[in-house]
Formats: sequence, structure tokens, C-alpha cells
Amino acid sequence: MTQPTQGVALSDTEGDVVPQGVAVAGDKSFLRANSAQDAAFRAWKSGPGAAPMGRAPSARRAGPGQREVEKKKERKVISASACPTAGCVPHGEVLCPRSTTYTEPHRAVLLHSTFQQGLLLHGEEVSFPMEDPVIRIPPYHYIHVLDLNSNVTRVEVGPHTYIRQDHERVVFSPKRMVMVPPRHYCVVLNPVARGPTGAVLLDGAGQAQLRHADLDVRLAQEPFPLYPGEELQQGVTPLQVVLADTALRLRALLDFEDEDGNKFVAGDEWLFEGPGTYIPRKEVEVVETLQATVIRHNQAIRLRARKECLDRQGTRRVTGEEWLVKRVGAYLPGVYEEVVDVVDAYVLTDKKALHLRATRTFEDAQGHVRRTGEEWLVTQEQSEAYVPDVFEEVVAEVLVTTLGPRQYCVVLDPVGPNGQPQLGQQRVVKGEKSFFLQPGERLQAGIEEVYVLSEDEGLLLQALQTIKDTDEDGTEVTRRAGDRWLARGPLEYVPPAEVKVLERRRALALAENEGIYVRDIRTGKVRVVTGQTYMLTEAEELWEKELPPGVEALLAEARGDTAGQDSGIHSSSGPNFGVQERDRTRAVTYQVPHNAAVQVYDYRERRARVVLGPELVVLGPGEQLTVLSLSGGRPKRPHARRSLCLRLGPDFCADIVTIETADHARLQLQLAYNWHFEVPEDPKSLGRLFSVPDFVGDACKALASRVRGAVAAVTFDDFHKNSNRLICSAVFGFDEGGRLREHLRFVPNGLVVTSVDIQSVEPVDQRTRDALQRSVQLAIEIATNSQEAAARHEAERLAQEARGRLERQRLLDQAEAERARRELLELEALSAAVESAGAARAEAQARAEAARIEAEAAILQAKLKAEAVAIETEAELARLERMQAQEVRAQRARAEAEAARAQALAAVEASKVREVAAALGPETIRDIARAGPELQVKLLQGLGLQSALITDGAAPLNLFSTARGLLGLAVPPEPSAS
Repeated sequence: MTQPTQGVALSDTEGDVVPQGVAVAGDKSFLRANSAQDAAFRAWKSGPGAAPMGRAPSARRAGPGQREVEKKKERKVISASACPTAGCVPHGEVLCPRSTTYTEPHRAVLLHSTFQQGLLLHGEEVSFPMEDPVIRIPPYHYIHVLDLNSNVTRVEVGPHTYIRQDHERVVFSPKRMVMVPPRHYCVVLNPVARGPTGAVLLDGAGQAQLRHADLDVRLAQEPFPLYPGEELQQGVTPLQVVLADTALRLRALLDFEDEDGNKFVAGDEWLFEGPGTYIPRKEVEVVETLQATVIRHNQAIRLRARKECLDRQGTRRVTGEEWLVKRVGAYLPGVYEEVVDVVDAYVLTDKKALHLRATRTFEDAQGHVRRTGEEWLVTQEQSEAYVPDVFEEVVAEVLVTTLGPRQYCVVLDPVGPNGQPQLGQQRVVKGEKSFFLQPGERLQAGIEEVYVLSEDEGLLLQALQTIKDTDEDGTEVTRRAGDRWLARGPLEYVPPAEVKVLERRRALALAENEGIYVRDIRTGKVRVVTGQTYMLTEAEELWEKELPPGVEALLAEARGDTAGQDSGIHSSSGPNFGVQERDRTRAVTYQVPHNAAVQVYDYRERRARVVLGPELVVLGPGEQLTVLSLSGGRPKRPHARRSLCLRLGPDFCADIVTIETADHARLQLQLAYNWHFEVPEDPKSLGRLFSVPDFVGDACKALASRVRGAVAAVTFDDFHKNSNRLICSAVFGFDEGGRLREHLRFVPNGLVVTSVDIQSVEPVDQRTRDALQRSVQLAIEIATNSQEAAARHEAERLAQEARGRLERQRLLDQAEAERARRELLELEALSAAVESAGAARAEAQARAEAARIEAEAAILQAKLKAEAVAIETEAELARLERMQAQEVRAQRARAEAEAARAQALAAVEASKVREVAAALGPETIRDIARAGPELQVKLLQGLGLQSALITDGAAPLNLFSTARGLLGLAVPPEPSAS
């Protein structure tokens, strides 16, 4: 907490001392006095007879010399040595004791028990009574004089020299009157009451009567003083000038009637519109200043009524109602109108429209009644710039849908003539055309290209409902729902909404070795079409032939064989390795290699056929290739290789066979066999080639069995000496004459083995193999060590020579490096000089060149812009000329066609009449004309009537004259007019 400031002394004319203990504390500074000091302060203020604290009463009258001394001492000294806001009041600052103003940053509050004097609050003046009996009041100044006997305060106005009486006190020193210059005003609180003549009214005690809590707005007038109790609530303020397109919103605080006789009730609001100067009244307050909103072209403002009122067009508006004002210019909203938003118009072109939705039922500017939720489209034809109404919601901006001459589209849920969407319907729009999609409409598949079919193309169509159509011959046919037909080219086809395009077909050009599988969807039969250009009919479809995964892999490997190898013999280890996707609707073909055979089995007819190569195999719908699963590797492993064809040989195969001699020596032999197949001449007997699925594994097993049996009967030494003869005799055997046979034939499949080759013989026992390996390694180590010693000696000699050469070269390199360093420093200095000069020259040239390029580019750009404008203008003119010429030609063609049609119809009608007349003949026509009257005469004669009258009843008859005529009496003559 801030400590109170000590030692603040106030000295007046008579040397009075203000009580000690004044406290100043930051923003909440105040002066507090204890009880004794407060009593002394009140005694000092009570009058001339009171003596200040600590001093004897002094004479009230003083001589001129004493008064001069008192005037010089009439000062207030503030010592701020203990001020908490040090630096705010310098030490020894002299302030006037009678009119001293305390300002920020102290913001001090000087509180005292008396209510008249001593109040210091945020810049207010602290006034002390004047003790000088003679007060000179300058012109346009005034003072308040308090009569201590009657306790009435009056006003003394200058210029005037006022002599204060003993029972009077001057409340404050002369103050300047309130001066209100022209076009200014001020507001006085608690003004004095004035009579009809303008004189101030006084009460019985002579005190000026006040209108308490009232206000008085005073305009430009002569300077005037403030009477006791009056306060200047608002200082002299310039009158508010209201500019054009500006207004003040005023509100009545009290009921009153203005000079024009208009009556206002408290709470009423109105506008004071400019240009003009607003004269304030105490009964009226300014709520806000309104600025006019500028409405530009293609703009509008959205207004809302704050309460029921009439707008500027005289239309009655209810509270909360919104409307638009589209008149271009400045718009000043009414007193009960508020601007919600400025709405920009949507600029519509021939390529953009506006999709709107009604938020409530209303009538638009064109007079159409829009229901809540109704949607419609506004295009350029209706308005080039459209401002949505308050009850219209912009759903989206719709772009134009443009169709070229080879395009069309299908519109779903099209809008009918009544403006309502036809849900579930479709409409086909053909190009060349531009249009906007109406609300609710959408394109089925976007913009589609017209089907342009060549001679080898066709469209498979299906009717969605019963329609009338024409076939290829131009005959009208009826298509029922679900019917399928093929539209063949050449033609341009746009499918109607009732027709669905199933697929676009193209004639397939097939070579002699190519084919496709075709299935009839009505019967289900599948056939192969090869060697022709074929297009599927409406009752046919391509059929996919499924093959086993292993066959697919082998066929893919055969198709990718580019090395000229026998793709039918070797295959991947896995069935699906490297399989490429094939067209399953194409006929499966396989090229049988030379000297090979392929077996094809037909599962429908349950028979097989063998094809010998070279030949191309085309599989039928029910045929499959037989897959051979052969043994491979060394030793042989079953199912190691797969193949589609059987190679007929001659060829060889290798196998590893483990044998054991009679003296239990285990050996491992690597044997190779030459073999081939005997191909029968009868084609029906070719099936035996595939009677053994794994002929390699069966043959190797049989031959290995024979070799093991023969070797088991001899010792290792005998086998080592006679291995070839022993194995050959075991494999081929001997004939009846004891001679070694030349081949071995397998009867089931015709496989013939012609020779056996022993490629290697190795011991199987590990100990024997280790001993042999150790002896070999020892010999290798001895030779290696001798070579390493010789190499080491030679390497040391070469190293010594290399070190000597290296040291010599190092010294030479150091000397060369020093010379090069010196040359480098010289070149760097020269390069720095050249670089600085070159950089300056290059920068200057670059700036000049850049300026020249910019100028040339500006000139070229201006030329290009001018040329572009000219080209655009010429193109637009040419387009308009062509359009007008086309319209003239079209109108002339329509007129000529209409005239020709009318002439042709007239000729047809004339020829028809002539031909009918010629066909009937003149006699027949005469008879027809006479037939009616003659028949009537005969009928009358048959009835025996002497006379008769026949009428249709429409014309009036004179029955008297008629009766006379029937009786044969003469009609009496009519009297003459004379």
C-alpha cells in the first residue's frame, strides 16, 4: 500500500497553513485529514474572524504595503519529496492557491468534509475564497458572491469593480463567460427559470430559481454567465452538419411538438436527412448516423423492416419483411429500414444460366407465381444480369450443354411442356445443339459420341419397349420389348430412348490358322469359325474356352519362345509361372515342333487323336491337350517337367545310379542313354506313344535296375577294369548267338535305347572320399607354399625399388608445386582485376540490353494486341455474314419447297378429278344426276298424288296461298299502293 505523502504545505496571503497529512495514492489519490486538523481547516474556511491552526487572529484590514506583500506571498508551494509518483511534481513547484488544476498522471482526488470548496477530482478546479475586498471583473467575466447572512449566492458580471462587504464571500475568482460562436451550441444542466420577457426568475430569498434535472440547449448568442447551480454539461460544440446522402436517426425522449406543429411521442423515431445542419433539442437524442448505400449497375440492396412501416415507394411493410431495391444510385434507408446485404447480380451469358429455388410462395417480377420449393432456370434470354429476389435461393450456376454434330445425350426425367419433370422418362437430344439442363434433369451418361459404323462394324441393340423401327431394307418392323437385333454399318446411329445398346461389334478377320469360339445363345451349341472375316449375329456370342492352369502355362511358354528352342519339351517348374493372359474366345492353337507328337482328346466324343509335327493344332470346343509329366534331374525325380508334346528323338537323358559291388564297395555312376521312338505307320496305332505317361522315369528305373543287378555280382576291381562292357551287357543283353545287342526296345510305347555312356564313377563312402581329398590337399599345399615364398621375396625387392622412386618423385613434385603456387597467385591477382572490370562492363551492357529488350517487347506486345483485336473483329464479321447467308438460303429453300408442294397437290387433285370423270364416263354421270328426280317422280306416281308440297320446315310458307294453288284457284290481286 502507498504511504501517505508528508510535508505538503499550502501558504496563502496571511500565511495560513493547510493541515498536514494529505495523502496521494496513485489512481486513487485523496486528501485525508485527522479530526484535529480537519477542525482547524474548517475554522480557516469559516470566515475572516477565524484564526488558522497554530496562529493568532490577525487584523482583517491591512495597509497597502502589507497587501502588496500578501499578494506576492499568495502562492501555494507543494513539496513532492515523498510523492509516490516521483518526477511528476518537481521540488519547489509554485502553484496558484486560488485556481490550481491537478491533471494526469496523478488523477488525484482531494476529499474534504465541506461540500463547497476543496474538491480536486480528475482535472477539476480547486477554488478557494478570495480575501481581497476589491475584485476587478474584466469584460465578459463573472463571479459568484455568497451572502453569509442570507446564504444566497448571486452573480456579478463585468466589466465591473466589485467591493466585497464583510458579510459577503467571493466563491471564485473572475471566470470567463460562456461564449457560443455561430454554428455552435452548448448544453446547460439545471438551467435557471426565465419569465416571458427572458428575465431570470427569483424566489422569495432572491435566489435564482433552477429547473432541476432539466437541460437547456443554447445556440449562438451573447456571452452569458452560469448562475449558481447551473452546470455546463456539454461544452461549446460545433453544430453537426449532415451531408448529402447522409441522415441522422433521431429518437424522442419526451412528448413534444416542434415548430411545424408535428407532435412526437416518447420513443418515436424519424430521420433528419442531409444536406443540412442539425439543431439539437433536449427532447431528442441522436441514435446513429446513417450513410446512403450506393447501388451500382447489376447490384441491389436487401432491406428488412424493423417494424411496420411504409417504404420509400409507398409499399406497406410488416415487421421482419425483406425486399430488394434495384434502382441505381444512392439509397438512404428509412427510419425503420435496415440494410441486410448488398446483392450482386449474376451475369448470365449464352453459356451460363442460373438455377433458382423458391423458399416460399411468391410472385416474381415476370408475374409468375412460384410455389415453395419450386425450381426453375433463368437464362440470358430472360435477363442478362439477374439479381435473386429475397425469396429466391441460388442453387447453382448451370453451364450450357453443347453437342457437336457427332454427339448426343440422353436426358433423364425431362421437363415436359407444363414445366414439370416427367419422372422415369428419357429424352434423346442430338447435336448440333446447345441447351441448358432444366431443374431436375440430368444426363444419363454425359455427352456421348454418335455411333459411326464402318462396313465391318455393327451395334447389338435391344428394345426396352415396343417400338416401330425399320430394318436394313427400309421395311417398317415392330420391335417388342426384349427383342435383339444387329444394326450393321456403314451408318451413323443415335439410339432412341426406347433402345439400349448392348455392345459394339466388329467383324473379326481370321487367317487360316486362326479361329474363334462362337455360341448360339438360343441353342447353346458352340462351334469354331476359322479362316474368314466373321461378324457375330444378334443370336451369337463369343464363348470362352477354359483350360487347366498347367496347360495355360505351357501354352504361354510356347508363345514366348523366341530362342528357337523346342518349347514343347522344356517347361517351368511351376504350373502358373510366367503365365500371360490369353484371349479365351480365340481358338486355342499349338504349333507341334518337328519330330514331335501331340495327343488331343475330345471329351464330348470320347476319342483321342495324335498329331505329328510339324503341324498346327486347333482345339475344338470340347478338345483338350494331353499333358506329359516327365521325370527330371540327376538322379531322376518324378513330375519334374511338364510338356504338351512328346519328342520322338533321337535324344539322350542322364541319370545317377548308386551301385554296390560284391566286396561291398559303394559307387555312384553317372550314366547317359541315347533313345528314340519307333513311330508306327498306321495312324490308329499312334496312340501307343502316349501309353506310358512318364517314359523317361520308367526307362531310367528299368535301366538302373539292370545295372545294379549286374554290378552286384562282381568285385570292385573287376568292375573298375570292365565297367563299360559290364554295363552295356547289363543294359542291352545278348542275342541267341551270344552277341551283344545293339539296342533295347520297350514294347508298350515303342521307346528304343541305342547306347549307354558312363560319364563318371565316384565312391560313395565318406571315409574313402576324405582320405583322397586329404592327399590331394597336401600336395596342393606344398606347391602353394613354395610359390608363396618366391612371390614374397620378389614383392620385397619391388617394394624397395618403389619406395626409392616414390621419394625422388615426392621431392620433384614439391618443387613443381611451389612453382605452380607462385604462378597461381600471379594469375589470381590478374584474374581479380580482369573480373572486376568485366563485371562492371557486363552489368552495364546487361542493363542496357534489358532496357532495349523490354522496350521491344512492349512494342511487340502492342502490335500483337492490335492484330488480335483486328482478327477477332474480322472473324466475328465473317461469322455473322455466314450465319445471315445461311438463314437466307434456308428461308428460300423452305419457300421453294412449300410452293412445289402446293403445286404438286393441286396437280394431283386435278388429275384425280379428270381420272374419276374419265373412269365413270359422261353417260354414267348423266344417269347419276337424273336418277334422283326420276325416282321421286315414280314414287309420287305410285302414291297417286296429284300434287305435293315438300319442304324442310326451315322456310315459312303461306298456307292460304298454297291451299288456293292446290285447289286450282287464282290468287287474289294485291291492292295497289295508291
